Amino acid sequence: MKTNITFISLNYAPEDSAIGLYSTQWVAFLREAGYNVTVVTAFPYYPKWEISKDYQQKTTFLKEELNGTTVLRYKQYVPKKPSFLKRIIHLSDFTLGSFFNLFKIKECDLVISVVPFTTSVFLGYIQKKRFKAKLWMHIQDFEFDAALQTGVGKNKNIIFAILFKLEKWLFSKADLSSTISHSMLNRLSEKTESQQFFLPNWIDNEKINPETSKTHHYLQSKKIKILYSGNIGDKQDWEAFIQFCKDLNQNKYEIVIVGDGSKKEWISNEIKSFDNVNYYPPVPFEELSDLLCSADVHILFQKPEVIDTVMPSKVLGMMASGKPSIIIGNEKSEVKSIFDASGAGLYFTKYSTAVVNSLKTITKDEQELKLQGAQARNYIIENFSKDKILSQMLSQLKKL
Repeated sequence: MKTNITFISLNYAPEDSAIGLYSTQWVAFLREAGYNVTVVTAFPYYPKWEISKDYQQKTTFLKEELNGTTVLRYKQYVPKKPSFLKRIIHLSDFTLGSFFNLFKIKECDLVISVVPFTTSVFLGYIQKKRFKAKLWMHIQDFEFDAALQTGVGKNKNIIFAILFKLEKWLFSKADLSSTISHSMLNRLSEKTESQQFFLPNWIDNEKINPETSKTHHYLQSKKIKILYSGNIGDKQDWEAFIQFCKDLNQNKYEIVIVGDGSKKEWISNEIKSFDNVNYYPPVPFEELSDLLCSADVHILFQKPEVIDTVMPSKVLGMMASGKPSIIIGNEKSEVKSIFDASGAGLYFTKYSTAVVNSLKTITKDEQELKLQGAQARNYIIENFSKDKILSQMLSQLKKL
């Protein structure tokens, strides 16, 4: 008899980036391993923060079959310009609608709840009690910590005191907790006494492969091509990015931004004064390898005050492309430890002219570019390959 799994995740296919991509690949791996999985999720909306056109006219509660998996969706409220209050409404609406979807499931042996949203654990706890099932909580992001660190929830101390108490209570209901970086695992141990497991995000190194990629039409310039690809949101330091654009030689370098998110409109306006900086919308997943592998250098400027509330999954793709990266982030970041171990590029704890000078140095030496890129890819394949990580996940699941 097959084990029945309820998989609860705000993000799922057809979303093909960030949490949606990982949740979809995780479910596919479970299905191929012989498990019967039912997904409870939202209508696709990320990273544009609007429900995708293919789903806008569909009914509020939707049941569909995707690649052999039953998917139960609820059409949640999606704010066009997310604020703290609007995110709370977004969270609450998804939770309420998904509550009703839970009762359409008739068998469950194991629940996997993906955070964010934290209330996914509440939904998982309901399933646990209904079926006397086990509850696995997987943390992709400590959303309340992130809101405080990025300023989204600034000056709302009373509200956050309540939210953190609620978070601790919910986390205590899990039989197994996992998260995506070692420092997040340490933070998790402060929030729950449940059994814990290191489950990092992974990369399909055959899908992101410089040996099989071709030049992407976004990156056909003869200049040295610098790429930022990912969410255009509050965690990135866009002020530092604009200063970086000002400090670069516009005749020598081209900077390309690919993505979507809450700061897209702002960044699109800010870069209009630069002839060598261009914005493009996200590419389909099947074009991602071409895009990432067509860059000469990748960049990621995070706000230095953000300490591993999230391990940026985009870093894995950047490294798998076989090209070096320049990253700004916190001194204690998990990404910094990975860069120190791999020699995959350059890591800075704040923006200064040293960032530009280092870029000039590595782009002068083609052999150094190739060496750092090769080191990045080799490290990722050895430590973060999809098959390796998901096989470890499956072993843990069988123990549970």
